[in-house]
Amino acid sequence: MLRLSVARLLGRPGASRASLLEGCGSRHYSSSSLGVCDEVCDARAYFTTPIFYVNAAPHIGHLYSALLADALCRHRRLLVPRAAATRFSTGTDEHGLKIQQAAASAGLAPTELCDRVSAQFQQLFQEADISSTDFIRTTEARHRGAVQHFWEVLKARGLLYKGLYEGWYCASDECFLPEAKVTWQPGPSGHSGPVSLESGHPVSWTKEENYIFRLSRFREPLQWWLRDNPQAITPEPFYNTVLQWLEDELPDLSVSRRSSHLHWGIPVPGDDSQTIYVWLDALVNYLTVIGYPNAEFKSWWPATSHIIGKDILKFHAIYWPAFLLGAGLSPPRRICVHSHWTVCGQKMSKSLGNVVDPRTCLDRYTVDGFRYFLLRQGVPNWDCDYYDEKVVKLLDSELADALGGLLNRCTANRINPSGTYPSFCTTCFPSEPGLLGPSVRAQAEDYALVSAVATLPKQVADHYDNFQIYKALEAVSNCVRQTNGFVQRHAPWKLNWESPVDAPWLGTVLHVALECLRVFGTLLQPVTPSLADKLLSRLGVAVTERSLGDLCFLPKFYGHPCPFEGRRLGPESGLLFPRLDQSRAWLMKAHRT
Repeated sequence: MLRLSVARLLGRPGASRASLLEGCGSRHYSSSSLGVCDEVCDARAYFTTPIFYVNAAPHIGHLYSALLADALCRHRRLLVPRAAATRFSTGTDEHGLKIQQAAASAGLAPTELCDRVSAQFQQLFQEADISSTDFIRTTEARHRGAVQHFWEVLKARGLLYKGLYEGWYCASDECFLPEAKVTWQPGPSGHSGPVSLESGHPVSWTKEENYIFRLSRFREPLQWWLRDNPQAITPEPFYNTVLQWLEDELPDLSVSRRSSHLHWGIPVPGDDSQTIYVWLDALVNYLTVIGYPNAEFKSWWPATSHIIGKDILKFHAIYWPAFLLGAGLSPPRRICVHSHWTVCGQKMSKSLGNVVDPRTCLDRYTVDGFRYFLLRQGVPNWDCDYYDEKVVKLLDSELADALGGLLNRCTANRINPSGTYPSFCTTCFPSEPGLLGPSVRAQAEDYALVSAVATLPKQVADHYDNFQIYKALEAVSNCVRQTNGFVQRHAPWKLNWESPVDAPWLGTVLHVALECLRVFGTLLQPVTPSLADKLLSRLGVAVTERSLGDLCFLPKFYGHPCPFEGRRLGPESGLLFPRLDQSRAWLMKAHRT
């Protein structure tokens, strides 16, 4: 009986499980050589961050969400270098009781608060080099029209009814809570009061007549969707969490509030006495950006990847897919979930005074440096800890010393006086390991390096596809260390360009190292775009030669011509990345002299 009612509400009487989920992302794609879906490579892709609440200034958690989405989007653009094939949206969520209350506390009109804080997010993302194609604000007219149209579709399909809602509501979290999710705790005055069991924020008992969405009808369709699409929510622990939630009954959801209580929001069409629930309002932003309700949105939906924090998982993995199914649309292709950032082991909190200002960090550690730190250290599966010493140690080690030092060594005038991409000698470094001869200089470790760097782009692509950017950067860092070991092992500074014995091997060592650097620079573009540009420009790699499709590593080793051989390097541009621990840098310089 439940399946029949679900089939009817989707407008398809008698629909089977398979047909109900048709177009919901249930098709399984094979991977291409770079770990990207074959069918998806030529299709459009749409990446989104959450739209961020404007009740407070942005912190590093907000920036982390935006950077994850930005790196995923940039990596795809390297695979499919057609700007029109990719969209990336971010923005601010500006309605709801929490905004209404925050504005009143600040002595501002809600519009003033929203304009002020939304501008802070826009400025942060601009400074952090976030390459979004759209910044949406839920106070825009285009969004109001999309939300009200979406509401009318749900209403026409019989999924909204007016009834008495009675229960707990958390204004801070903008969500309704069942009795089991509420506990009593002592407040500042010492008296016990009801709070959310998960967030600890105060809740209040609400009893009023609202519009209610028939969420209870969607428990089985959501279970089918997830079980047929094990990659729909990643990482896996969050996928399992949602399946566990769906083991319980889904109560119908109140999706409006009395406008006398909540006036700061979008009115219910045809009923100004009610304001649309902020989460129904906010989630529709993902459709607004791609042109909903105009037909153009269908070319972008559901090829969507939502990047969200774990605290809003239920809204995106249960409410949003249910709303979409109710409106006759497919759930998003993928929901990528990340955990939070703590500071020195503690949750960020205004009361503790440990909220990290991301703009200060971008200034202190450079834009590329802080982007690299957050994406290298952030692990979506669990919370990650921030402290200044960790940032300095990581960036000095991996960007300044390992990567920057490698580039400086191989392009320095003393070791590469011609300022060119030297030639590769196949007799010094034959493609078959183990060959003997008077000119063969390559060792077993050198072949291991070539193998590691040759497979690196595929490995990195697989990590991006699995929402493991930190693993992609770890793989790159490991290869940088191997390349430094290769250069250290063969000490080209001890070889002589004037020697007919040394010169072919000296050129080969530099050629291999520069080829490795070209791969590293190409793969780092999604994470450190300016640093990667500086590196590739120093190598003389043109902008048109930087896509992953052009990334043919060490072609001479495999018997193919190398377009870079003999090419002049780009102009000297100083240190690739300056050391942050200047005291140690001074000591190292003193030791060298």
